[in-house]
Amino acid sequence: MKYLKIITVLVCACTLQLSAQEKFTKEQRLEWFQDAKLGIFIHWGYYGVKGIGESWSMYHKRITYDDYMAQGKEFTAKNYDPESWAKLFKKAGARYAVLTTKHHDGVALWDTKFSKLNVVQKTPAKRDLVAPFVDALRKENLKVGLYYSIIDWSHPDYDVVFPRPDTRRNYPQKNQNQLSPWQRFLKFNDGQLKELSTTFNPDLYWFDGDWEKSSEQWQAQSLKDSLLSWNPKVIVNSRLKSYGDYSTPEQGVPVVRPEGAWEFCMTMNDNWGYFPSDTNYKPVSQIIRTFVEVISSGGNLLLNIGPKPDGTIAAEQVERLEALGEWVSKHDSAVFNSKAGLPYGHFFGPTLLSKDETKIYLALFDNPKNYILLKGIQNKVKSIKVVGTNQELSFERNGGAEWNNIPGILRIEIPEEKNLDPNATLVEVTLEDALVLYRGHGNAVELNK
Repeated sequence: MKYLKIITVLVCACTLQLSAQEKFTKEQRLEWFQDAKLGIFIHWGYYGVKGIGESWSMYHKRITYDDYMAQGKEFTAKNYDPESWAKLFKKAGARYAVLTTKHHDGVALWDTKFSKLNVVQKTPAKRDLVAPFVDALRKENLKVGLYYSIIDWSHPDYDVVFPRPDTRRNYPQKNQNQLSPWQRFLKFNDGQLKELSTTFNPDLYWFDGDWEKSSEQWQAQSLKDSLLSWNPKVIVNSRLKSYGDYSTPEQGVPVVRPEGAWEFCMTMNDNWGYFPSDTNYKPVSQIIRTFVEVISSGGNLLLNIGPKPDGTIAAEQVERLEALGEWVSKHDSAVFNSKAGLPYGHFFGPTLLSKDETKIYLALFDNPKNYILLKGIQNKVKSIKVVGTNQELSFERNGGAEWNNIPGILRIEIPEEKNLDPNATLVEVTLEDALVLYRGHGNAVELNK
């Protein structure tokens, strides 16, 4: 009877774990993400003190391990105001934000019990920086994303290619001598991730560093199962080998539309963290046009900022977030009620489709000449207007043979100069019913009127 009870308990435990994992489908978990359009990436850490590369400056031996870690003495976070951050992100039009809770350097921004290498114990900040960030985002109804590097170049059981002193004092490993070094490291990762999951219940995990080991070494499937058991609705980026939910190209906009859910992450200048000597900031127009390109292909833009060690955000970054927010606010009817646009060939520029496919949004990056052309639309058009203005545009069909299923070209009036947005103009084409596209190669008109 005793053994029967034990078996029953084990079966129930397994059933509970499976039911937690199967509670939501991948599509259900991704639903909010695919409507989000814009997120803010925050790279915040020691590296901002000297304005050097995050973690990689150690890897490339541009700075010694000890000198890198000494930056922590000046990482104060004294002016850190996560509520103002969250308000700024919302003003920019973002629906979520992702904070680097721990980069490859191993420095944790929260009060972790699995490592003494954290901002509570090692910096003048002396407090958990993740908790108020999470609270501030949720207060503004923004989704919470936590970046976590699954590699740790400070952990004594993780091999590195640069000189590193003995760091065991920072990583408690009581009663773990019977484990192999790699088993100890996986136990450490699991411990921190369970800590983050149960403490902050994030909506999204943004992993990094999976390229250094195989899926089997990372025990990626087991880790994904654990994440879903702790939070059945969480989504995970693609950097957990093949167990991610969406792809994450970075720094170069995809030329071909990616399949499935995806997100493009991009810096404002040429660096992720605070790097005051890097003044090569992208113009506002480039950021806005990149945003339009990304959402027109069904993706999200994850736009990066690098706060200063005191917790403030550089004026150049604030300026760009606010400018992006002004554009998004002006065009929100097109941005947030839409999906990926027309296939290539119908319009020379990015496009968006309303979710019910009764509206097409055409993006104009430059002032058009003579008229705007839209090809292959078989529907009757009700109206055309410039988004964010009251201007209605006249239009007419040119060419084609409607009776022979050849729609011809829709020729649209050019907006008045005052209604052309200096960064990107959106033109809304409203159809009488759901979009029907002509995707043929052309054919002879065998019967004329």
